[in-house]
Amino acid sequence: MRIILLIFFLLTVNAFSQNDALANEYFKNGDFEKALVEYKKLYARSPNSISTISQIVATYQQLEQYDEAEVFLLKLLDRINYPPFMIELGYNYQLKGNLELAKVYYDKALESLDENVAQVVTIARKFQEYSLLDETIQAYEKAMDIRPEYNFKLQLAQIYGEQGNIEKMLVSYVDFVQNNPIALSNIKRYINAFISDDSTSENNMLLRKILLRRMQQEPDIIFNDLLSWLFIQQKEFDKAFVQEKAIFNRNPETLRRIEELAGIAIDENQNAIAKEILMYIIDTAQDVETLLIAHSNLLQLETKTSTKENYPTIEAQYLSLFQTYGNTPQTLSLQIAYGHFLAFYMNETDKAVTSLEKTLELPITELEKAQVKLELGDILVLQEKFNKALIYYTQIQRNLKNSTISQEARFKVAKASYYKGDFDWAESQLKILKSSTSQLIANDALDLKLLISDNKYEDSLHVALKLYAKADLLAFQNRNDEAIILLDKILEEHKTDPIVAQALFKQGQLYEIKKEYNKAETNYNTIIENYRESILMDNAYFALAELYANHLALPEKAKDMYEQIIFNYQDSIYFVEARKKFRALRGDAIN
Repeated sequence: MRIILLIFFLLTVNAFSQNDALANEYFKNGDFEKALVEYKKLYARSPNSISTISQIVATYQQLEQYDEAEVFLLKLLDRINYPPFMIELGYNYQLKGNLELAKVYYDKALESLDENVAQVVTIARKFQEYSLLDETIQAYEKAMDIRPEYNFKLQLAQIYGEQGNIEKMLVSYVDFVQNNPIALSNIKRYINAFISDDSTSENNMLLRKILLRRMQQEPDIIFNDLLSWLFIQQKEFDKAFVQEKAIFNRNPETLRRIEELAGIAIDENQNAIAKEILMYIIDTAQDVETLLIAHSNLLQLETKTSTKENYPTIEAQYLSLFQTYGNTPQTLSLQIAYGHFLAFYMNETDKAVTSLEKTLELPITELEKAQVKLELGDILVLQEKFNKALIYYTQIQRNLKNSTISQEARFKVAKASYYKGDFDWAESQLKILKSSTSQLIANDALDLKLLISDNKYEDSLHVALKLYAKADLLAFQNRNDEAIILLDKILEEHKTDPIVAQALFKQGQLYEIKKEYNKAETNYNTIIENYRESILMDNAYFALAELYANHLALPEKAKDMYEQIIFNYQDSIYFVEARKKFRALRGDAIN
């Protein structure tokens, strides 16, 4: 008997599901009369199904049979006291043009919260379904008045955003996150859609005003956090630093946040404030590891911003740190940075190699040895001792298979082979790296592979490609003037070769390093005007846009260049960044 009942139940459920799917299909296809017939069959079987009832009402309304929907809902409300049906009826009156009667039923639904506030979400969502946003807000606000422990600030913020009431939206987000700090990263993401990197935009100023007012009324570390985040979006790192110091003073357990701020400032080339932040870390840090990282970052930053005349002073600072902390595993990153400084800035490559070879003798892990060997390999490439460099790179690949640093070493093997003119071997290594787990390595590998494959078949002797590889090596060796001269030779003697666009682009980058921005502009424009089929077109547009925006103070021209990428190069790796910067230059309120 039980088996028979079970079979009957399963058959009934299956038939109901099939009818439901058929009704929905009719509705979706616009066959509303057929849909209504099927929905009524479902209603006869299950007269308390909320979804079926809603679909019947929606179908009547699609057929503009508002009187039939009204009769159906009034009979229903005599049988079931369910507030969302009152909203359905109110909306039906609204469709009929009877706004007064519509309001009567909307108010009844809101009044029902006095008896059962737990229904608030169902009622609010039904209002929101019909874009009755004022009533949705009233429902949530009334529920919070009745039950103060309820918190619908997040829902209210999103509704205010839909209405375009940005100030109320921001206030609600701030209210919500104050009571739910665990949601801070999500709230930042929501707010980020309404602010820009322009500190003078209305939305940015509103948020700043709200946060400063809250900090005065009821100090809370969450407001410092949000204010710091806002200043970072606006690239006002000095102001963000003030907030981060306030956070640290109230919670002095770690300097991690301030370290991250220093890193962001360095990446954005905000060198003065980056130095100030690093000095603060050095003065404040209690643990040696944090202290040494800050010292290393500061010395590298000073190297980047100094002239050759100041290099001996920087070297003395390195040596002073080694005297204080020793040449130990703890100062490993500092030793690697010092080796790089000696080779690439002081031009003391033999001294750098000797120093790093001693570092390899320390009791360090295989991964740490790989980091040292990677730098040693680069210095040997700098010396054009390619075979010795390849030994170090290969050791890394053998000892740390499939790791990111192993893939980086493989790329450097390819690059060294390319520098010495062994293009076939370089290309074979680059093919493997196209699927690298590191997107950066994969992109670099693809770029170099395309450079080689696009040019090595045009000339069996690879004359132009060898000249370009030599110029590339000179640039790696910081011999930029020599590299520019060699690239000029390519442009003079190989005018019909496909490598010309690449030579123009590389030379433009070197002009930028030398701060010869007008020459760089000429090179990028030459690519755009004469090499429209080149794979470097989007690179040239983006480089030119950055040049106009950051160095030549021509924002309108920059905007035009970003726009070219947005409309013509949607698959470019620069597309997202170009769109963001274009909108910022246009003055959009959102990113």
